[in-house]
Amino acid sequence: MVQGTGSSVGKSTLVAGLARALTRRGLRVLPFKPQNMSNNAAVTLDGGEIGRAQALQARACGVPPMADMNPVLLKPQGETGAQLVVCGQRVDTVEARHYQTRKEQLMPQVLQSFKNLAARADIVLVEGAGSASEVNLRRHDIANMGFARAVCAPVVLVGDIDRGGVIASLVGTQVVLQPEDAERIKGFVVNRMRGDPTLFADGMHFVAQKTGWQALGLVPHLPEVHDLPAEDAADLMDTLRARGLRSSAGGATPRLRVVVPVLPMIANFDDLDPLCAEPGVEVIPVLEGEPLPEADVILLPGSKATLADLACLRTRGWAGQILEHAQKGGAVMGICGGYQMLGHSVADPHGTEGAPCTEPGLGLLPIHTILGHDKRLEYGTGFLADGGQSVAGYEMHLGQTDNPDGLAPLLWLNGQAEGCVSDNGLVWGTYLHGVFTHRAARLALLERVGGAAFAPTGLWAQAGGDLPATHDGTVEAALDHLAKHLEHHMDVDALLALASLPVYAT
Repeated sequence: MVQGTGSSVGKSTLVAGLARALTRRGLRVLPFKPQNMSNNAAVTLDGGEIGRAQALQARACGVPPMADMNPVLLKPQGETGAQLVVCGQRVDTVEARHYQTRKEQLMPQVLQSFKNLAARADIVLVEGAGSASEVNLRRHDIANMGFARAVCAPVVLVGDIDRGGVIASLVGTQVVLQPEDAERIKGFVVNRMRGDPTLFADGMHFVAQKTGWQALGLVPHLPEVHDLPAEDAADLMDTLRARGLRSSAGGATPRLRVVVPVLPMIANFDDLDPLCAEPGVEVIPVLEGEPLPEADVILLPGSKATLADLACLRTRGWAGQILEHAQKGGAVMGICGGYQMLGHSVADPHGTEGAPCTEPGLGLLPIHTILGHDKRLEYGTGFLADGGQSVAGYEMHLGQTDNPDGLAPLLWLNGQAEGCVSDNGLVWGTYLHGVFTHRAARLALLERVGGAAFAPTGLWAQAGGDLPATHDGTVEAALDHLAKHLEHHMDVDALLALASLPVYAT
């Protein structure tokens, strides 16, 4: 089990890289995270949803994502509550305080999911959540030491040297843990080293001597990890900044500016990844307190709470700026929750997101959305209605959107018209996550606002005509780079030697 000294220390990425490395060695590997908290989710083949990080780890193992890989998923809907997804299905909305006592009831299902995976694998790589030292949440814990103790899993602790204080965070974790929990930790990894690694050799020795844990590796920062989907909004911002620097260094031209208002409940934002990787495209995230800059396209991504984020668009002054942009002939696109916001109204008669209400949308598309209890979770394949370029992805949303007769669809998906396009062709929306994954479709959509420069014979061919036909190829290459990187900088043989058969506590 891989646990961390804190959130965002790189646990998910390390597990993905190790999963690919061990799979390449011929082992049957499966990932598992007992409890995840993320609004960036993925659809499983059996119609469930799990954390996006576990779907990436499944890809690293060469297997389809399964609900058992992440039996408990919390999707925040505000500062105090979250949607509770168990074994891929939404079961409730819970407040943080009440959830703490509910975790004990979830442990049997967590253990069953783990047993299901363990029966099919040579090794299960388990990822913890947040910090291993959250002793205030230790009672009924299912995410970190509570689970490790339940199956007698050896634990490897990960610290992030890039954020500073890594020695204190590693050694301090041992100090604050209960002795029985601390004994579960067998080794440690220091992640994201920049500069000369020999400068931290004494630090690795100090931690090993102070804790008695085996030093399993000092892992240098790897730029290619920014080609992997980000798990949360904080990671998204780091990824966008890093990609922007890499793109600028490459000198790709021309630059088409895609502005993305970053709203509090932003979800499934890996839809942006293919745009970020496209030469000549500049994705510009805009945070609270900042005006929307000049743009060719304003893109509204998915949202976990459409009504709350719609209200936020107005509070921050962005709604008016989007309307002004559209009135001047600028393009606007919405995906999932962003698509719902572009319509005339969003109704919540059952109080799915809060008190029952109906709110006006931005009015850029002649559609109306009604939120409901049933969630649509489905893979889809099809093509652009105008051009025929292939698309593939998944739908994940609460609510139904009515498309008036005569309104042009954006896509044909699973044989059905999906999404819609405004009369002038510059505003469009879709429920399909992954609409940009296939490059031909991506370029066709960009051509609508970027002109001939983004046509198949345009300047994109000079800047990046050798890019993979789908963004999946970029992700696969990044996973391979990461696996080689970890094989070089970690003692993977020693890590495997720590593994043991699960023993279920009674």
